[in-house]
Amino acid sequence: MQTKRAIFASRVLPYWLLAPQLAVTLVFFLWPAAQAVRQSFLREDAFGLKTSFVWLENYTRLFHDPNYLNSLKVTVVFAASVTLLSVALGLLFALAVDRMIASSRLYTTLLVWPYAVAPAVAGVLWWFMFNPTLGVIPYVLEGLGYDWNHLLSPTDAMILVVAASTWKQISYNFLFFVAGLQAIPRALGEAAAIDGAGPVKRFFSITFPLLSPTTFFLMVVNTVYAMFDTFPVIHATTEGNPAQSTNILVYKVYVDGFLGLNLGSSAAQSVVLMAIVIALTVIQFRYIERRVEY
Repeated sequence: MQTKRAIFASRVLPYWLLAPQLAVTLVFFLWPAAQAVRQSFLREDAFGLKTSFVWLENYTRLFHDPNYLNSLKVTVVFAASVTLLSVALGLLFALAVDRMIASSRLYTTLLVWPYAVAPAVAGVLWWFMFNPTLGVIPYVLEGLGYDWNHLLSPTDAMILVVAASTWKQISYNFLFFVAGLQAIPRALGEAAAIDGAGPVKRFFSITFPLLSPTTFFLMVVNTVYAMFDTFPVIHATTEGNPAQSTNILVYKVYVDGFLGLNLGSSAAQSVVLMAIVIALTVIQFRYIERRVEY
């Protein structure tokens, strides 16, 4: 089997084609990341009039700060919950649609719509639904004997932000799982059914192993999503409260940097957050990918 290769008449043309993307990466990622690393070693006032080099003092204070350690724990619980729930529900809906003979396109369209909603808008929608004063969900829960109040209860607040963030991401996972299911030959499932394998046995022995590349990709993407892209949801629903029970790392960077004007500490936090995400991605590719069947 021969591999097709693109042949350019000019040697300079490929670099010109890559130049726009490289420029965007340099300006909007590499340069800000370098600035954050540099600023994490500095201490400066809010007006930028006085700057001093403090080496690793910002990092030392960071890991001795109880509030930061609390945000780290909250982020672990939040990211794990959002990743697992969004992937599992996306797979569940994809399996349900894949078994439909009629109306599958209609259900697919309806399930994809939430992905078009901005994260901040999704946060506002869920805030209204779960508002203790005028929300419909607290009214229903009160009739069932549960007093919902995410303004006072850390558990209720965490459930709210996890539910809102998961709902926003299910559509993305659903699309990839539907595509993965459609790529699996029907003959494999039919042969297993003839051999006497039930639906559950066929799923765990045939469908899920063949979906492992898609599942692995979505685990990586959803982890990054939960660590970074959920900032608007947190900001629109709880603002990290009550008692910093939903103050994840990316939101703490905003609070300390833009509200508290502690630029050195917020820069150090952003560097640590970037290092955590990179480490998680490396671990996923280094160890989890070994179980993936391509």
